Amino acid sequence: MLTTTSTRPLAPDDLDEALAVLDREPVANAFVAARVQASGLDPWRLGGEMWGWYAGGRLTSLCYAGANLVPVCAGPEAVAAFAERARRQGRRCSSLVGPAEPTAALWARLEPHWGPAREVRPRQPLMVTRSPAPDVAPDPLVRRVRKDELDAVMPASVAMFTEEVGVSPLAGDGGLVYQARVAELVGSGRAFARFEDGQVVFKAEIGAVTSHACQIQGVWVHPERRGQGLSVTGMAAVLRFALAEFAPVVSLYVNDFNAPARAAYRRVGFREVGSFMSVLF
Repeated sequence: MLTTTSTRPLAPDDLDEALAVLDREPVANAFVAARVQASGLDPWRLGGEMWGWYAGGRLTSLCYAGANLVPVCAGPEAVAAFAERARRQGRRCSSLVGPAEPTAALWARLEPHWGPAREVRPRQPLMVTRSPAPDVAPDPLVRRVRKDELDAVMPASVAMFTEEVGVSPLAGDGGLVYQARVAELVGSGRAFARFEDGQVVFKAEIGAVTSHACQIQGVWVHPERRGQGLSVTGMAAVLRFALAEFAPVVSLYVNDFNAPARAAYRRVGFREVGSFMSVLF
């Protein structure tokens, strides 16, 4: 047993302790918790390492180190330890993302070695709801995307990703990894869209899912249909699916400068409860 403050990669035998840490903040930790619940702590299945911070022999903080670097329940000492480990390893992630305070502290330590970032989004409101707004009728044309509609939904997914992240998901490997992820969401019944003449005009997915919470992601409205209220009624429809089929709490996070999206989410019942931060490379 570790008796002093220290950090190390976790192993499959550490799963119960890791889940206990994740359960302390189930909404904020939904992304990491969903991966751990689905894959355990084996790095190959998890898609990265899970680092643990121990204080007095007790696991108190985590950091997921995969395609994203994500601090979990991390105080100042844990952040310092995770930053040092990440610095020694070298940057392997495409982004840092997580609750704003520890993510900002992590980036402050890593920026001299990993910077400059392509973009820093210091405040992304975390929004949650347990029930839909009673006065917003869900769009009846928003439905689950069928497996045979993958080719129809991919252009909208690529457009959403490119607008949101600033680079195309088709770069590098030609989009193989991204297409596999979209196919996974469609195949698991977590992709929703409104089609008109075979074209997607609204879409969203339920990304992370745990027994405590799920997270809506990838919200997109076709540019020619923006300003017509599709985001409000479409989100109301996706929210109904999420609460009925996936988890008792639904969350999402959004860029603070995206005032129309924030207003739409509030309109369907979401409220802001915290803040995330993203650093994009």
